[in-house]
Amino acid sequence: MASGTGTASELDAGGAARAGAGTKLDGRVERGNQTRRLVLRRTVDIASVEGLDALSVGRLATELKLSKSGVFALFGSKEELQLATIRAAGRIFLDNVVEPARQSPPGLGRVRQLCARWLDYSEQRVFPGGCFFYGVIAEFDAREGAVHDALVHADRDWRGQVEGCVAEARDTGELRPDTDVPQLAFELIAFMETANAHAVLHGGPDAYRKARVAITTRLRAAAADPSQVAQLP
Repeated sequence: MASGTGTASELDAGGAARAGAGTKLDGRVERGNQTRRLVLRRTVDIASVEGLDALSVGRLATELKLSKSGVFALFGSKEELQLATIRAAGRIFLDNVVEPARQSPPGLGRVRQLCARWLDYSEQRVFPGGCFFYGVIAEFDAREGAVHDALVHADRDWRGQVEGCVAEARDTGELRPDTDVPQLAFELIAFMETANAHAVLHGGPDAYRKARVAITTRLRAAAADPSQVAQLP
């Protein structure tokens, strides 16, 4: 009668072989992940200055001293490279702007922190071209396709974050009850994006200073108690 088990030595050998294969596979996967992170750290910087159309497998392979076939295997197409770059930039944006602001309690303090973090993110050049999304949205806003759609989604997420924080401040009573949430959020974003555009074009901190004054003034005008709204840092 055939048995469903083998000898101890056979089992040990089989287990060792599988473990060895697993170790090799895990090692390849981790190396692939490291290479992907290296590539995406470079693509977000390139795209923030030159746009998503400036990305190419050949350029990345040359700059990072990688094989073209290896870079291509990680993404499969230029469009997927662009989409992966947008996702990577989104994670960096969340880490630098949204998540730190969410540490503040709901209310005007959180709104102020969200605006302050955004201005710092642009002014400190987390991306060398200023706000990553401001630049690439202008590049793709009149186009169609998956990259355009991904940028629409990212833009809606950001505007939703700002509107959500403004709505919280109204609900806590720190903003007047008649506050038009979408309108106020639109104005705050406009101040931030204008500061980014002027600073990238002209250089210097003056645009950020003006934006901080404008945002503070606008929040005081909407606040239930204007005296409680400190100048934006």
